[in-house]
Amino acid sequence: MLTYAIGDVHGSLGKLRKLIAKCRKHADGRPMQFVFLGDYIDRGPQSRDVIRSVIELQSEPRAQVVALKGNHEAIALAVIDGALPAEDWLSEGGAATLESYGVDNARELPADHVQWLRSLPLSYDDGRRFFVHAGIDPEKPLAEQDAFDLVWIREPFLSDNRDYGRLIVHGHTPVENATPELRGNRLNLDTGAVYGGPLSAAVFDDEQTNPIAFLQAE
Repeated sequence: MLTYAIGDVHGSLGKLRKLIAKCRKHADGRPMQFVFLGDYIDRGPQSRDVIRSVIELQSEPRAQVVALKGNHEAIALAVIDGALPAEDWLSEGGAATLESYGVDNARELPADHVQWLRSLPLSYDDGRRFFVHAGIDPEKPLAEQDAFDLVWIREPFLSDNRDYGRLIVHGHTPVENATPELRGNRLNLDTGAVYGGPLSAAVFDDEQTNPIAFLQAE
């Protein structure tokens, strides 16, 4: 089984389509799965179609797709539920999402897409890697992480160098040089696709913890 972990998309539909095609070509017929690290929406122009594409990918026969929740999905849901003012989302790129749907506020988003957003898990553990949107609290075991930290944390996680028992595969914090950042205990796949950088995927197999390759789409 090959696992293709994909970083923050943020409405960058063209890059997503190119990257999925590259992953399929790389797999060359071998069993494969996708793990999306969240932040499908906001800032970029095609949030609606990005969500449609991931949902369609999940519906394919024999498809194995894990789609995690990011902080941008969490903000949108909080606005829909009345837990946050709309301005908190709009200032984080939510206006681009509303435009992609042709609606004026979060509560007008299609019910099926909202339900999909609610269904997204916060993490995925394959025994070697712990996939998550933002990172983890270094002071807590993986099984006891707080939901807020999983989608929002930066420090002290980014600076911590301890062994967590898994390679933490995350996005959320754009790297500076458009190249995935691999450290001893974590891998950052947010290469700034919505800011002009590439959309990146890390390729994992069942035999070693670290990625065996990286793929990118401009």
